[in-house]
Amino acid sequence: MAALRTVTIGDCTLYLADCEHMLDTIGRVPAIVTDPPYGIGRASGGVGKFGAAKWGGDQDLKWDKAPPTEALLAAILRAADHHIIWGANYLSLPPAKCFLVWDKGACFRNRKFAEAELAWTSLRRNTKVFVRDPLARRDYAGKVHPTQKPVALMQWCIDLLPESCHTILDPFMGSGSTAVACVGMRRRFIGIEREERFFELACRRVADAHRWLTGCREDGQ
Repeated sequence: MAALRTVTIGDCTLYLADCEHMLDTIGRVPAIVTDPPYGIGRASGGVGKFGAAKWGGDQDLKWDKAPPTEALLAAILRAADHHIIWGANYLSLPPAKCFLVWDKGACFRNRKFAEAELAWTSLRRNTKVFVRDPLARRDYAGKVHPTQKPVALMQWCIDLLPESCHTILDPFMGSGSTAVACVGMRRRFIGIEREERFFELACRRVADAHRWLTGCREDGQ
């Protein structure tokens, strides 16, 4: 099934599509770095601090009602040589040598939210820990997606990949944090997102990052 829309910005290609129907079309890539739905019922609708009004919508999209199926996870593993997949504790994945841990820092201690998040990887290296308090560093200022990852976290992930990983695929692109990280690190990026609202936000964020990078090049930086 073809993508509903395809947008190219610099070295980034963004597809408005369901990744289940796009992976075979894209073919094998050097690396996948992604943050899929965990299936814990985190709503984008409703009321309150994390409700629909905050994300610009008027209904629950139910995008987190279930994690990827085992068949889709298997397809994702086949699609790349190297993988970093967040939400490892919610997903059915093979044993791994290297897990990544995002320690969210002191501001998340004794809160209702998780103090850390885990990523499964196929990397042949030791477990790594990234310490970054998103509240203290204002990573969530201007946040446009309910589970948006900090760009710095995704840059750290990409930096752990082998140098041969010149192209990164994110089949659950969301608002595009992995894409923005790739722009800053001068990596080719392919992203897939099925929700049009978040796809548009990703396009906007990537375009802004690309303009910033182009300005730096023109300034000789």
